[in-house]
Amino acid sequence: MLDGIDLSGKLALVTGGYSGIGLETTRALVAAGAHVVVPARRPDQAKEALDGIADVEIAELDLGDLESVRAFADGFLATGRGIDIVINSAAIMACPETRVGPSWEAQFATNHLGHFALVNRLWPAIVDGGARVVAVSSAGHRHSGIRWDDMAFEHGYDKWQAYGQAKTANVLFAVHLDRLGRDSGVRAFALHPGGIMTPLQRHLPRQEMIDSGWIDADGTALIQFKSVEQGAATQLWAATSPRLDGMGGVYCEDCDIAAPHADSAGPVVAGSSIGVFDYAVDPEQAARLWRLSAELTGLDAFATTG
Repeated sequence: MLDGIDLSGKLALVTGGYSGIGLETTRALVAAGAHVVVPARRPDQAKEALDGIADVEIAELDLGDLESVRAFADGFLATGRGIDIVINSAAIMACPETRVGPSWEAQFATNHLGHFALVNRLWPAIVDGGARVVAVSSAGHRHSGIRWDDMAFEHGYDKWQAYGQAKTANVLFAVHLDRLGRDSGVRAFALHPGGIMTPLQRHLPRQEMIDSGWIDADGTALIQFKSVEQGAATQLWAATSPRLDGMGGVYCEDCDIAAPHADSAGPVVAGSSIGVFDYAVDPEQAARLWRLSAELTGLDAFATTG
């Protein structure tokens, strides 16, 4: 999967690196020579999943809890190590209405704000390593832009709009982080990994997947999903490919830079590659989201520099 890439001596951090495409990403990075740090909300489960994979360390982290993010980051920074690769792979999708922190909607809080806080707290180590930061988004960003008038869904919750907003936030995060970090040698990317059947679907009732045309009544896939290995490929490519040297702030899919989504492209099929919607890469919205995220979390590693 990383043919010709030598990551010996490199340190990678992969959230969600013990399940689904995150686990496959961890395996591939280790096979290429990297030492991989896997922050885990369920450390015991992570230890079981990663058993037998060398050069992995596990530490507790709940992205939905900013105090947990602080504790993890403080512990890592105390080791004095730099970070070469950050892959924000952990996510929840289409969950029932859930509130975390000060009544934040859980998908936005976990998928975006938790990673925002993590990267800002780890910034000294990220700069030290001249890292690539990879935000794993989704074609699901098509479901919603940022709902500036009701980001917390206080006036009616829709699980797919909430997921879409969170995935749009992942792309906007990468766009603005790249602008802020490039002068320090840090570049950021976002991506759609493709449609893959993984534990990410754990909140979806079987009947909903049948009604959506994903599977039939026997559980047989009706559309072409990627394998877990194929699903991990684009985030690994974004994190390591020499083709992206000197670049950043772009959205990728199928191990390539994605084109803008055309309104005439027709209906979106689950699991398909569709390009990126304009609102997800808009620099003004990216800067606005960064400011708001800094206000919500109380964190901004660039507060004195831009």
